[in-house]
Amino acid sequence: MAEEKKNILTYEGLKQLEDELQNLKVFRRREVAQKIKEAREQGDLSENAEYDAARDEQREIENRIAEIEKILKNVEVADEGSTNAETINFGCTVRFENLETHEEFTYKLVGSTESDVLNGRVSNESPIGSKLIGSKAGQVITIEAPKGTFNYKILDFKRN
Repeated sequence: MAEEKKNILTYEGLKQLEDELQNLKVFRRREVAQKIKEAREQGDLSENAEYDAARDEQREIENRIAEIEKILKNVEVADEGSTNAETINFGCTVRFENLETHEEFTYKLVGSTESDVLNGRVSNESPIGSKLIGSKAGQVITIEAPKGTFNYKILDFKRN
C-alpha cells in the first residue's frame, strides 16, 4: 500500500484547520441537530423541505469534518525559520514582476492544502511555486505554462 502524501501546512494554516474542525464539531453539529429536531416536530418528513435541507447541511458538515481529520492525520508543519535566510522557501511572501508586462505579483508560498491563488497563496508544488523555492531576490525565473513561457524577476521576499 502506497504511503499517503504529507499535507504540508504553515503553522497559520494548521491553526485555521484546527479552529474550523473545533467549530464544526462543537457548534455547527449542535445547530444542525436542533434544526433537524425542529423539522421533525413539524410532522410529515416526506414533504418537509426544512428537514431535507437540515439533513443536507448535516451531511456537508460531516464530510468537511472527515476531510479535515484526514488532512490533519497526515500533516507536516513546515519549520519556516530553519531555512537559508538568503533564499526563498516555504512560508515566504514573494514579490516578483513579469518582465514582459511589468505586472507585479505578491504570493505567499504554502502547501497545496492551503493554496488559494485568488487570495495570494500559491502552492509550493505549482509551476511558479516550485520555481520560486530556492531562488533569490534579483534572480530571473522562467515558467513554462500552457499559454507560453514567462520570465519573472524576483523583486524581494520576506519570511512571515
